[in-house]
Amino acid sequence: MLKIPLQAIVLSVLIHALWGGNPVGAKFGLMVFPPYWSAFIRFVFGIMTIWAWCQWRGIRILPTRNEWSPLLWISLLFTVQIGLMNMGFDQTTGVNGSILISTNPLFAAVFAHFLISSDSLKPVKLIGLLVGFAGVVITIVGSGAGSGPVELGASGDWLCLASACLLGFRLIASARAMKNLNPFRLAIWQMIFSLPLFAFAGGLFETIRWEALGWAPVLGLAYQGIVVAGVGFMASLWLISRYQASVMVSFNFISPVTGVLLSALLLGEALSSGVLLGVGLLAIGMILVCAGKIGKSSPET
Repeated sequence: MLKIPLQAIVLSVLIHALWGGNPVGAKFGLMVFPPYWSAFIRFVFGIMTIWAWCQWRGIRILPTRNEWSPLLWISLLFTVQIGLMNMGFDQTTGVNGSILISTNPLFAAVFAHFLISSDSLKPVKLIGLLVGFAGVVITIVGSGAGSGPVELGASGDWLCLASACLLGFRLIASARAMKNLNPFRLAIWQMIFSLPLFAFAGGLFETIRWEALGWAPVLGLAYQGIVVAGVGFMASLWLISRYQASVMVSFNFISPVTGVLLSALLLGEALSSGVLLGVGLLAIGMILVCAGKIGKSSPET
């Protein structure tokens, strides 16, 4: 069994902590730019970030002949998943959206069990995921950042849950595809392919609220594009291409905790002692998920 080095664990924790700002950035961006246009502008930032990195590192951007087919179908899945997520964020509360999108590691672990032979769903890993997710629920629902318990009746809630399911599947599918596909080309081309679709949908169905334009929406989208879609996507795809996919994805439980803290700082939302209990359960869940996986062995190449 491949052991995951501590450096990879630390990088994964950092990336998922930064991803916690994604719902906050999305909320700011949606003040002006509706879901499809928000996605379009976000990925323009993301493409520029990844392109600059590839140019600096001398990484080939143009796909090889064998890479086009997996790129196309993963990009379509990517576009649908992001579209559902943005529409869900726009139609539900930030708390509900954060909780429901955070269920994607549970879906990822199940998909990995069926799609990746070396990544089976062992009982300890399942318990760890469930405990960690319970910590996330307690952290956010008990933080006072929302308006009460999660209710799945609203359409936005179901859209976020559907997006979480697709996200879990997409991450595992990407891990399989990256056995023969460069992770940086996947990161940039899934965004490139999504741009005309988001622009078409935005032009057809949405109206930009230019009267509300200010620094907050622009900076929110820039954070989503540069930090999350640019740096975050590259690092995440690189990690799951080299290490056990469901373990890397499991650190997504950190993101809602960061999101709550950023909501308190940037949106003035109150926190409670529920955060402490949630973080404790989260830590236990992470230990269970990563049991026996952290070591000093070299990654697979």
